[in-house]
Amino acid sequence: MSGILVVAEHTGGAFSKSAAELLGKATELAAVLGSSVSAVVLGDADAASLGSFGATKAYTVAGDFSTYDAGATIDALAAVIEASGADIVLAPASYAFRDALPRLTARFDGAMASDCQELSVASGNLVARRPTFAGSIEADVTLVARPAFATVRNNAFPAPAGSGGAAAVEAVSFERTTPTVEVVETLAPDTSGIDVGTADKVVAGGRSLGSKEKFDGLIRNLGEVMGAGVGASRAATDAGYAPHAEQIGQTGQVVSPSLYLAIGISGAIQHLAGMRTSKVIVAVNKDPDAPIFEHASYGIVADLFEVVPALTEELRG
Repeated sequence: MSGILVVAEHTGGAFSKSAAELLGKATELAAVLGSSVSAVVLGDADAASLGSFGATKAYTVAGDFSTYDAGATIDALAAVIEASGADIVLAPASYAFRDALPRLTARFDGAMASDCQELSVASGNLVARRPTFAGSIEADVTLVARPAFATVRNNAFPAPAGSGGAAAVEAVSFERTTPTVEVVETLAPDTSGIDVGTADKVVAGGRSLGSKEKFDGLIRNLGEVMGAGVGASRAATDAGYAPHAEQIGQTGQVVSPSLYLAIGISGAIQHLAGMRTSKVIVAVNKDPDAPIFEHASYGIVADLFEVVPALTEELRG
């Protein structure tokens, strides 16, 4: 095995949680495979600091990667894969790398598993556990071809405690082989607070809230008290209670927090596809036959307009 390469995603130089999570898992896998762990950083960030989470070497690619450019990202990662000789590449299941890694897989004639929630090793091959059929079942996929690529959900693995070590840094240059794209405008999503995609706790509301005012007054207040990210079902976002950036489900965000509160959400399969891998699911719904209760760790059959204010006040106290 030549080694495991982790794509360390960052925003403005601040590494996302996924960087530490993936490096921690890569270190576990490398111990079984007898291989090494390295990281790749696109743009300007403290690459050496990734040694604190297990990277022995960090490859850096200079340039402006603040706005996602598929061609530049693919060409840069391809250059690093060739320089490192890595035969396993792990990346977060974010928008950018859910788009880039399938293209890299085709370029290198490798194998890929997307949206993974567990990784292991069997007979020297990477085994990825991922949801399929809209999350109704889970499949273990063995990646035999090399390189093997995998995108991984946030919060799938615990982040290791930093050791304070430093990784050796090597700069890699690349030649642009794909057509140049001009970014005319970037529109940031109209959200504030904790990013629901990476939050360790999530409070999500459904159409039962009845209005944006009630959604904000109940769901957002509870999320603030809990220090949680706020999400919504598709029905709630379609009704204008929350922006699309906060939608959780098959056509929205896929989350896997330690705690997920589903408030007034029936639990349609499209919504379950975006949150069923949460570690603990708590559902509040006055319909005892709501499908969400089949997947909930704890269920409260009651009126959300009574439960949520009481819970908020209890936590606030």
